[in-house]
Amino acid sequence: MQKVNLLGTPEYIHALELWNQGQFWEVHEALEPLWLKLSGLDRELTHGIILLAAALHKARTSERGGWRNFDKALKRLHSIPEVYQGIRVAELIQEVRRKLERSSYHPGFPLL
Repeated sequence: MQKVNLLGTPEYIHALELWNQGQFWEVHEALEPLWLKLSGLDRELTHGIILLAAALHKARTSERGGWRNFDKALKRLHSIPEVYQGIRVAELIQEVRRKLERSSYHPGFPLL
């Protein structure tokens, strides 16, 4: 697949709406079909975001499971620039970390 503007895809548009609503499992579901078609950094970024969403979903029932998915996401996102495809990746990681540390926190999805 050619390089695409991820934030302009229907999958990302829908996933961001779901993220803002706190529907993290649905974020995972919305992005997975696109992720399977992507390559390179776009694929790694999307996989990392899927895992961050899974961490937030899992943390609702298992703190340990949330952190485990968070660690998996970090492995995918380590090669992604701090800002990539209009997403503030480093800030996104911090938002999810804050939520895992404080359940009442609502994580944003930082964009340029």
